[in-house]
Amino acid sequence: MFFSYPHPVSGAFDLAFGRIQKNLVANTLKLLGSSEGNLPLGKEDLRSFPFFASLRETNDRVMKHFLVMVLMGLFGVAAAQSGEQPNILWISVEDISLLLSMYGDGMVSTPHLDRLAREGMTFTQAYATAGVCAPSRSSIITGMYPVSIGTHNMCTGPHYAFREPENETYKSYYGQKDIRGRNVPEYAAVPPPYVKCFTEYLRAAGYFTSNAAKTDYQFNAPITAWDEIGRDAHFRNRKPGQPFFSVFNFEITHESRVFMKKEDPMLADTAKVPLPDYFPLLPIVKRDVGRVYSNIVELDAQIGKLLAELEEAGLIDKTIILFWSDHGGPLLRQKRAVGNSGLHVPLMVRFPDKRNAGTRVDQIVSLMDLGPTVLSLAHIPVPSYMQGKAFLGKYKAATPHRYAFGSADRFDEAVDMSRSAIDGRFVYIRNFRPELPLIYRNAYREQIDMTKTLIEMDLAGDLKGDAAYIFMKTKPVEELYDLANDPYEVYNLAEDPVYREKLEELRGALARWQLEVGDLGFVPEHDLVEMMWPGMVQPETAGVVFEQKGKELHLRSRTEGASIAYQVGEEIGGKAWRLYHQPIPAGQKVAARAVRIGYKTSGVSVWDCVSS
Repeated sequence: MFFSYPHPVSGAFDLAFGRIQKNLVANTLKLLGSSEGNLPLGKEDLRSFPFFASLRETNDRVMKHFLVMVLMGLFGVAAAQSGEQPNILWISVEDISLLLSMYGDGMVSTPHLDRLAREGMTFTQAYATAGVCAPSRSSIITGMYPVSIGTHNMCTGPHYAFREPENETYKSYYGQKDIRGRNVPEYAAVPPPYVKCFTEYLRAAGYFTSNAAKTDYQFNAPITAWDEIGRDAHFRNRKPGQPFFSVFNFEITHESRVFMKKEDPMLADTAKVPLPDYFPLLPIVKRDVGRVYSNIVELDAQIGKLLAELEEAGLIDKTIILFWSDHGGPLLRQKRAVGNSGLHVPLMVRFPDKRNAGTRVDQIVSLMDLGPTVLSLAHIPVPSYMQGKAFLGKYKAATPHRYAFGSADRFDEAVDMSRSAIDGRFVYIRNFRPELPLIYRNAYREQIDMTKTLIEMDLAGDLKGDAAYIFMKTKPVEELYDLANDPYEVYNLAEDPVYREKLEELRGALARWQLEVGDLGFVPEHDLVEMMWPGMVQPETAGVVFEQKGKELHLRSRTEGASIAYQVGEEIGGKAWRLYHQPIPAGQKVAARAVRIGYKTSGVSVWDCVSS
C-alpha cells in the first residue's frame, strides 16, 4: 500500500456547490468597486467550499490514480524498468526578474548562467503563482495553486527551514490580523489530504532526494519529503548508483541582501544601471538597483562552484539541470506584485546530451509545473490531482497553459487581495480591495533605503509621473496592461474601448479559474485557520499501526492522507527516515511515524520482531 489512501467520507461539510459558485461569481465578476462586491465569505459559505468538503468525485479520482500506480509497481524497484532514471538537479534562486543576458539584460557578466543558456533551453514565459517566497514555494513543492490549498497568505509561521517534529511549535499570537481585524496565529497550512510533496513520489521510485536547505512551504516539511535536508544535504551522500534529485537554494539575491549587503563592494556600475520607468532617477535608487545586480554577480559565481562540483564528480553530463527564481525582483512594484513585474521569472533547463541547446521556448509555464515536470523526466506519471502540468519528459502535457494565474493576499501585516491572468502579452489584474493603495506599508521591505526614501517623497507629494502611478492611493477594480507597448505596466487600458475584447477575455478566464480552483482568498484567514486547525489547535496525525501478514509487515495510519516514515535496526533513533510505500520484511525491529501535511507528526510507534 502506498501512503494512506484518501477516501470518500461524509461529515461536517457537503457538496453544495450552488452557494459557493454564486458567491464566487458575485465576488469575481462584480466590477462596481463597492464594498458589497468585495465582502469575504461567511462561515455558512465555507461549508460548501471545495477545500473543506471531502469531495467524493475528487477523492475517487485520486484513489484510482494511486491504485493504478500500485498495480503498475511504479513505486518500487520496478520503477527503474519503466525507463532510465536520470539525475535531476535544481538551482533555486531568490527574487530575480529577467535581469540576465539571455533575457536581453547585459548589465553584468554571468558566465556560468550564460553557459546554462548556451547549452540548454531558455523559457521566456515562465511565471510564479505568487510574487513572494512562501506561497510560491508551496505551489512548487505540491504542484498546486496556493489559493486552492490554503497557502496563499504570507506567511503562516516559522517555516523558512525544516524543523524536527519535536521542535515544531507555534505562537498563538504574533501580531497578524485578518481582513476583519481578528487574530491570526502562527500555523501550518493543511492542504486537502490527497496533496503530497512531489518528492515522495521520487523517493518511492528509488530516488535519493536532498534539499539544501530552504523549504518555506507554509508548513513544516514532512519527514517523508526528503532523504536529506539541511545545509549539508548533497547528492554525494546517496548510495552508489542511486539516481538523485537534489535542490540547492541560493539566497544571495533575496530581498534582505539588498539592505544587509549595502556596505559591500559594488560589482555593478551604478552610473549605468537601467531603471524601470516607475523609479525616479535618484542616487539612492541607483545604489540599491546596483546592489541587486551586484548580488546577481555573486550568485553566478556560487552557481559556478556548484557546476564545478558536478564536473569533478563526473556528473555534469549525467544530470538534468533546472535553474529558476521563485518570483520576480526584490524591489518595490516587483516583489509581492501580482502583475508581470512580480511573477515573470527566468527558467532554464540543460540536458546531459545538450539537446535543444541554445533554444528559446515561448510557451507559458508556471513554477507550479516544476514538480510534475521532474516526475515526468523521471518517468513517473504525474498524479491526476496536481494542477501543474509537465512541460518536458515522458508525461509532458498535451496542451500547455493558455494563461498564467497569480495571487496576492496578506503580506505580513498588510491584508489585501488581488488576482491576475497573463497571456504572455497582456496582464489583467482584478483588485478585490480597491480602497487600499497599491504600495502598502510593510516593515520588512522598508529596511531597503530606497523604499524608505520613495515613501517619504510620496508623503511629501514629491513623486511625479510613473513613480507617482505606482503609489496610487486607491486601486482600480481592474487593470489591463499591454507588455508589448508598456513593459513596466504603468498605462492601464482597462477602460479603453479598443481593448474591450481582450479585457473581457482575461476577465472571464480569471473568473473561471477562481471557480475551478475554489479560490480561498475569499475566506477570512481567521476562519481559514479555524477550519484547518479546529479550536486553533494543530491536529495530530494518528500513530502508525503495524500488521504482520506472513513474512511482510504492513504499516498504516488512521489519519486520511497521512504518509509514513520508518527506520529499521541500527537506524532507529537517527534523523534519517525511509518512506514507507510497500510492505517491508517483518523479521526486524521497526520504528515508524506518520505525518499529514500541516498536522503534528505522530509519536514513534515500535515493532519489535522478538517481542511481537
